[in-house]
Amino acid sequence: MTEVRTEWQTVVRACSGPPVGIPKGASYMSDVSCGPASDRPYMVFSDVDETLINVKSMFDFLRYQLVRRHGATGEEEYERIMAAIRGRADGGTSRADINRFYYAHYADESVETLDRLAEAWFAERTASRGFYIEPTREALSAHLGDGATVVLVSGSFPPLLEPLAREVGADAILCTRPLVVDGRYTGEVDSPVIGAGKRAAVLEMLESRPDVDPRDCWAYGDHVSDLPMLELVGHPVAVGEDEELRKRLAGRVEGITA
Repeated sequence: MTEVRTEWQTVVRACSGPPVGIPKGASYMSDVSCGPASDRPYMVFSDVDETLINVKSMFDFLRYQLVRRHGATGEEEYERIMAAIRGRADGGTSRADINRFYYAHYADESVETLDRLAEAWFAERTASRGFYIEPTREALSAHLGDGATVVLVSGSFPPLLEPLAREVGADAILCTRPLVVDGRYTGEVDSPVIGAGKRAAVLEMLESRPDVDPRDCWAYGDHVSDLPMLELVGHPVAVGEDEELRKRLAGRVEGITA
């Protein structure tokens, strides 16, 4: 499988085809009764944490790898880091800066070691029922069946997202990419794919596909921070019960299906 990397993305494979309607059963807000009218190629952008999977992958993995390597001491370190993150969030720190703060804790960690731990994390999580939000997974599968290009968009990082993309059949990943020097993470990132960062990454990908009309495209998200991405497409889908997100999208859709 060939991968092409840019600042934000891993292109796993490419495909396109005629769009049709979304399957029933998802919790969403969208003008689903009027999909693209012709056999034009389209793209589907999906947030990951609490949109496609039932965990916040970055934090779930942080706890997993710390406890697996350090036991009770690792659990204490996880709680310390999460308390610091909550304090920053309560104090108004932006989600992008919190994203940067998270990755700072991987400074000098071996990429190979974290890759192995991420593979073990993914294997354990997917072995248990309830890891996926099935309506979203089914919707993405239907889009793939119709020839759409499916893209996962997340503030998480490649070791956690690449196995997920392979399993659901996604064509590309747009994500935060920690910087690496000599096989080790530096603790820094270039561009967090959070909020406005998601919009920038998705917009760049749309601009690379002049054959695709954004009005034909779909996007899935669960949080108001996904709104900058959702606003770029003709078919925004709100997964879950974020009232602010639903309210913000209400002006551009005909109804809500729960």
